[in-house]
Amino acid sequence: MSPRARRILPAVLASIPVLAILLALGTWQVRRLHWKNDLLAQIASAEAGPPVPLGDRPVAFSKVEATGRFRYDLEAILGVEVRGPVLGTRLITPLERDGHPAVLVDRGWVPLERRGAAIERPEGPVSVTGYVSPPQDRDTFAATDDTAGRRFYTADPRAIGAALGLPGVMPDLLVALASPGARPDALPQGAATLPRPANSHLGYAITWYGLAASLVGVLVAWALRKDET
Repeated sequence: MSPRARRILPAVLASIPVLAILLALGTWQVRRLHWKNDLLAQIASAEAGPPVPLGDRPVAFSKVEATGRFRYDLEAILGVEVRGPVLGTRLITPLERDGHPAVLVDRGWVPLERRGAAIERPEGPVSVTGYVSPPQDRDTFAATDDTAGRRFYTADPRAIGAALGLPGVMPDLLVALASPGARPDALPQGAATLPRPANSHLGYAITWYGLAASLVGVLVAWALRKDET
């Protein structure tokens, strides 16, 4: 082996696993990019079309319609959300359905201070149009739920349902969409559109592939410089 090869070989061997990791991360982000693009296209298609009946195993972020009766006696609140100068929260109400598990409905935003605020609570059978929101993972930084006060900070329908005495609720949350023509001041204020998850995977892929290219460039430049000396 020539002296030049002996100088370059250790650096090449050390760089191979690093390069493989960088390329694998970039490829993973490209796959995530395709998955996210497909998901966003599905969400856009669902939003443009009519809702489908809510089944027992709905597709995440699909636009659905559920019929049942609200259990206003088991209302709860979820999280904290500021709108303008007003501190508010999400109003969660169980919807009992004949022949199907109850589903927790995020009816929309309401102010925490409700004096003078008229919250609509329709009686009898109701039909709710909304989208399916997967359960939120609980992490170590999440605020502790106040089960006695029915104040929750993690959107985990099964945990919320169990605390409300409804252990058999669906694992997904139904986020109600605002009715067309609803008054701007009507409460609760339902979601205006289906969600659009952030899509930053292209930038991440470029970053990882760029680091891989930079590693190769640095290694080649170093090898050539060694060769000249």
